[in-house]
Amino acid sequence: MRPGHVLRLVALALVVAFLAMPERFAFFFAPLTRRGAPAIYTQGDLMSLALSHLGLVAAAVAAAAIVAVSLAILVTRPFGAEFLPLSRSIANIGQTFPPIAVLALAVPALGFGAAPTFVALFLYGLLPIFENALTGLSTLPAKVQDAARGMGMTPLQRLLRIELPLAAPVILAGIRLSTVIALATATIGSTVAARTLGEVIIAGLLTDNIAFVLQGGLVVAVLAVLVHDGLVALERRLARRVGRVD
Repeated sequence: MRPGHVLRLVALALVVAFLAMPERFAFFFAPLTRRGAPAIYTQGDLMSLALSHLGLVAAAVAAAAIVAVSLAILVTRPFGAEFLPLSRSIANIGQTFPPIAVLALAVPALGFGAAPTFVALFLYGLLPIFENALTGLSTLPAKVQDAARGMGMTPLQRLLRIELPLAAPVILAGIRLSTVIALATATIGSTVAARTLGEVIIAGLLTDNIAFVLQGGLVVAVLAVLVHDGLVALERRLARRVGRVD
């Protein structure tokens, strides 16, 4: 097993152990507290917060992927090419407004909780996935497409059997970028009562407890690195399978 794989397994084991038994790590965070403040966040279950955080990110990225890839498929068809400017404008909405502004606009309509955060993460994740899907679908080898036509495949068959599988590594790269961004951005959802690891960070900022800020930030950072590395490995496997290795 490669050293990098060992480090990732150790990091994953430490994160899971901390989330399951945070009190065992009090000795590590205790030097960062002042005036007898608690070293471990106990106002909420850390494992539950982490799972809620990951679930919210997964749901938002999945929804963004469905919409973004669908738009990319549309504009790479002959009948949908004219919708490319409109599709780019839709995908750019999340980048036009910062997530905190989206939250401020969404709360009056959706109320407090996970819904406004989901909307912010969804909008913010559209552009990376759309642009990568567009690149992947529009840069396919012409010879492969000509061969598929020569075999008598219908446009739908070419899309499902040839185009999407070949473009999958590039599309997954966009999903990876969107996921990593969403993992970090989701922390602000706790400002509108969404259950995320941002709750720990915000509690630390409000009470001037660096231990809370550090443990919330570290968990989010390690999760982001692990998810990133996992998706990179999947991209490489898909790229080897379809012969799109750099």
